[in-house]
Amino acid sequence: MAHHRREPRVWSPVRVPAPADEDARRTHRERQNLLKERGRHVNRIKGLCAQQGVYGYEPIRRDRHEQLARLVTGDGRPLPPRLRAEIGRALRRLELVLEQIGAVEAERDAAASVKAGEGAGRAARIAALGRLKGIGPEIAAVLGNEVFYRRFANRRQLAAYVGLAPSPYRSGGLSRDQGLSRAGNPRARTAVVELAWLWLRNQPESPLSAWFVRRVGGLKGRIKRIMVVALARKLLVALWRYLEAGLVPEGAVLKG
Repeated sequence: MAHHRREPRVWSPVRVPAPADEDARRTHRERQNLLKERGRHVNRIKGLCAQQGVYGYEPIRRDRHEQLARLVTGDGRPLPPRLRAEIGRALRRLELVLEQIGAVEAERDAAASVKAGEGAGRAARIAALGRLKGIGPEIAAVLGNEVFYRRFANRRQLAAYVGLAPSPYRSGGLSRDQGLSRAGNPRARTAVVELAWLWLRNQPESPLSAWFVRRVGGLKGRIKRIMVVALARKLLVALWRYLEAGLVPEGAVLKG
């Protein structure tokens, strides 16, 4: 009865994603896990070098093995043979992770270029997001697969799904909004906040960036971070309207 009276705060249905929509998330989620694993390998290798007073070694560079062959300790001695062998094995594990990251990114780009079939609508949304300057293939894939695969009734519902809606507080005659609930999709929230920083850099002439500059000015620290989250919510709503109604965010620059 509450549902038919349109009282969503009393009772609302759970919208279970389709198996294809759930499976489409695997690619960017796997990439995020691989990036964390890459960071662990890099930190481990740099830590082994730092124990011998070696700094500045970059395992990510293509000439990583040539660099390793030239390394000497902080007091000028060659690296101990067992340490050099351990670093070499760690480099091979790192190279495997880098190879898998490349394969996952190729799979992500191929899925975003589908023109017909089951994933065509999803690919079209991701491609539309990627046409805006400042939105790269990874953020477009995250937003397209984590957020915009489903329908939203209004902007508050959209913000609540991502975790950018305020928590209501009511006690007696007092009624106000508290801080963000953060009860939504954490991957989507991280991507939107990251996109807000990129938007300020790549779309400085847009009204959204001007709104942020007017309120922040030269302030730094906590106030600036709070306002970036507010900008992220406004940007999320603008992207939703862009995908649903074709309304390009005002003043936004498209890629060539």
